[in-house]
Amino acid sequence: MKIFCIGRNYADHAKELGNAVPEDPVIFMKPKSALLQSHTPFYYPEFSNELHYEVELVLHISKNGRYIPEKVASKYYDKISLGIDFTARDIQAELKKKGLPWEKAKAWDNSALIGKWLPITNDLLKKPINFSLLNNKKIVQNGNSKDMIFSFDHIVSHISNYFSLNIGDMVYTGTPAGVGECVVGDVLEGYFEKEKMFELEIK
Repeated sequence: MKIFCIGRNYADHAKELGNAVPEDPVIFMKPKSALLQSHTPFYYPEFSNELHYEVELVLHISKNGRYIPEKVASKYYDKISLGIDFTARDIQAELKKKGLPWEKAKAWDNSALIGKWLPITNDLLKKPINFSLLNNKKIVQNGNSKDMIFSFDHIVSHISNYFSLNIGDMVYTGTPAGVGECVVGDVLEGYFEKEKMFELEIK
């Protein structure tokens, strides 16, 4: 199982971090060990002093493929969820200054939260998807799939040009504006439309 992540897929988020809006999907990966298992506590990482949440729509890959044309890419994913790409922002900033890879800031153990899965239907994909993240009952991120720079199908097709997609892989499709810091004791809740997808306390 592989975890693919797309960076800077919402223009407002790219701007809030001072990054250029990309011409192609920005791909990075997290290892299997990054996935927080259900009913496992999430502990603030000891190596960071600035932990950020980034809520994202996540696709579940249901079919093996490589070099997938965009027009048939929707046949390769069957479920959708909401997740968090946790980022050690202080570590990332230091690594970026030095021009170094930043897996240590993104791919550490338990840095990827996933909520419950929902089946993808034709009706679901026909309209934009609203999603949000609450921190201690206050909305901190509000996103809509219509604001993505690159669509689900474009992302899946693009990834498949470089990596084989396999059943069970996950694709984190990017975070909207509003990323911010979280601390021990915070309770994060993710909503897909009006349906709660996850709740997590930072310990």
